[in-house]
Amino acid sequence: MSRQNGEVGTPSRSLCWDRRTRASIAGVRETWKGYARSMDRTIHAVNGVELSVLDEGSGDPIVFIHGFPELAYSWRNQVPAIAAAGYRALAYDQRGYGGSTKPDRVEAYGLMDLVGDAVGLLDALGLDRATFVGHDWGSIVAWTAAVMHPDRVERVVSLNVPYRGWCAGFPTTEVIRDQLADRFGYVLGFQEIGATEAAFESDPDVWLRAVYHGIAADSGFLTDAEFSVYRDAFVAGGLFGPLGPYRNIDANAAATSHAANTAITQPTLMMTADRDPILPPQLSEGMDRWVPDVDVVAIKHSGHWTQQEQPRQVNDAIIHFLRKEASER
Repeated sequence: MSRQNGEVGTPSRSLCWDRRTRASIAGVRETWKGYARSMDRTIHAVNGVELSVLDEGSGDPIVFIHGFPELAYSWRNQVPAIAAAGYRALAYDQRGYGGSTKPDRVEAYGLMDLVGDAVGLLDALGLDRATFVGHDWGSIVAWTAAVMHPDRVERVVSLNVPYRGWCAGFPTTEVIRDQLADRFGYVLGFQEIGATEAAFESDPDVWLRAVYHGIAADSGFLTDAEFSVYRDAFVAGGLFGPLGPYRNIDANAAATSHAANTAITQPTLMMTADRDPILPPQLSEGMDRWVPDVDVVAIKHSGHWTQQEQPRQVNDAIIHFLRKEASER
């Protein structure tokens, strides 16, 4: 059953929030305002790499997976809120990012490796299953994990990235070049090893601000202090790792072709952002063909960086989805 809901925070007729959900949301709305810039982490050996992980709260595990070019820090507004709502919130720097291992081979950033990290984290923590929440490349990892390891994924939450029957996330570079260069031409620019890295290194502030501001609804969504967390991390760690998944999209397509048209069987929340120029909301239309149990929530006044631009709407939607789905079991 596919359900389309309006702006979070003003429940539509199809959103019947119980008292526990309302109380939980009200209780956490102040939490994320003062969340520390310096986030406590632990390091776990997973799938041949070490992952830097934020781990807060107790209860059913919710794993947050970030996109490009972000960090576990991009979930700074969600981790404390979800933990306060009664869940165990886990967010990690993907391989190549932040405090996690940064392999020096392009092939080490294939989609199966990224999925192996997510599932391996569950193994390292002794967890049988978890809800996977992804944004951007994190959504691609979440969708693929749901397809390849359905017994390990309890639910799926995707921000911005729809599932349309193929978990690879991107078409091949040939298809992008021939048909989609207007939308995904930047992916072609990422293919030459060293070129984007050099552009970033020539002026990290300008390059990174252009990326963030160019596809945000409001360029002021990051404070200077928040921006500096990202800048410092990428200056220290470089962009070779973060660009690795883009340089594997042809290999990813080949590795997942056998799973084309596989249905997502888990309960799913799809959040669209009304002002995302890369992934507009209409891309999620008809998604229930492949995801029969999906709620679609429209996040208003948001560009691509949804969980950072509109944290209240995103948190409310996630908490409502988790509570509602648990009550329907």
